[in-house]
Amino acid sequence: MKALRIHAGPRARQHVAQHGLRPQDIRVIPGAAGGPKGLILGPLDRFIFGDWLAGSAHEVHLVGASIGAWRMATACLNDPVTAFERLEHDYIHQHYELQPGQKRPTAAHVSAVFGQNLQAFYGGRLGEVLNHPRYRLHIVTSRGRHLLGREHSVRTPLGYLGAFVTNAIHRKAMGAWLERVVFSTASSRQRDTCAALPFGHQDYRTRQVRLDEANFNPALQASCSIPFVLQSVHDIPGAPPGAYWDGGITDYHLHLDYNAAAPDPEPGAPGLVLYPHFQKAIVPGWLDKSLKWRHHATHFLDKVIVLAPDPAWVKTLPNGKLPDRTDFPRYGNDLARRVKAWNTAVAASRQLADEFQAWLCRPDAAAIEPL
Repeated sequence: MKALRIHAGPRARQHVAQHGLRPQDIRVIPGAAGGPKGLILGPLDRFIFGDWLAGSAHEVHLVGASIGAWRMATACLNDPVTAFERLEHDYIHQHYELQPGQKRPTAAHVSAVFGQNLQAFYGGRLGEVLNHPRYRLHIVTSRGRHLLGREHSVRTPLGYLGAFVTNAIHRKAMGAWLERVVFSTASSRQRDTCAALPFGHQDYRTRQVRLDEANFNPALQASCSIPFVLQSVHDIPGAPPGAYWDGGITDYHLHLDYNAAAPDPEPGAPGLVLYPHFQKAIVPGWLDKSLKWRHHATHFLDKVIVLAPDPAWVKTLPNGKLPDRTDFPRYGNDLARRVKAWNTAVAASRQLADEFQAWLCRPDAAAIEPL
């Protein structure tokens, strides 16, 4: 059974039909939120960053939210293959012991453990991420406004209720409750300024902050802080004050305007977006998951190539699905069974990378499906 399906916007398909696909064609790689689902992309990450892109020398922008931000930051480390293997191991083996009668760990406990894990993972290596010669990292977070400006046992649920209602009416209106704040590494030309965002940001209320050693860990933890599962991160250094949550709330799958990116430094380069993803649909925000009419492709994705698992192949994995957050209560304190299931799924996903590598040898545009 084939595991990989390739989808693309019209401009990306046209380019592949005429020129194939080369590493230098890629200017942006997004990393979606989605928790454990992102584990399935580990072999693709190792091939793309450890092999394929390593043969080129151009600048690439890496944009991530939640686990996608963790993945994209890992790509900036020296020896990314080893780094991705460690990320995979650490994520699979994370465990939050439940006390007798407890159905789920407290948000404070999860935040404390997760923060320690990030510190251990990147400790002493921030220079590799912040000063990568080719990769410009952009970590997406969601900053609360008004009722959501500070985490509170009453105001926070009310604020998210307001965000849910306004988002259902119009996505841009949710900006009254939450704004997109992107933490970006320095520009290759001016080290005291942020690298230009590789997407247009007129679609939603947006701020940009320079990523540095003081705010890297808080920004990355905030980008992974699912409301009510982890605590928000308050007052990140160098950023506007307030509570910061998971970047997936505003940008679940990074359905961004990649057509309005900053001018490419190499005239004539196609500036394509390569998107390893765990599904075909690129859902704009976390609160859009149930709003199916927002799951369709838009012109924002005209230059995007999505690499996604075939839904039929996914059904062959343990429990007939991708690893996800429901596995934590499913397995409870039985860490060994969850680790076995997730390791089995990740081992099977090696097929995704093998099939992409084979396709690159003869990039057949006829095998690409529309987004």
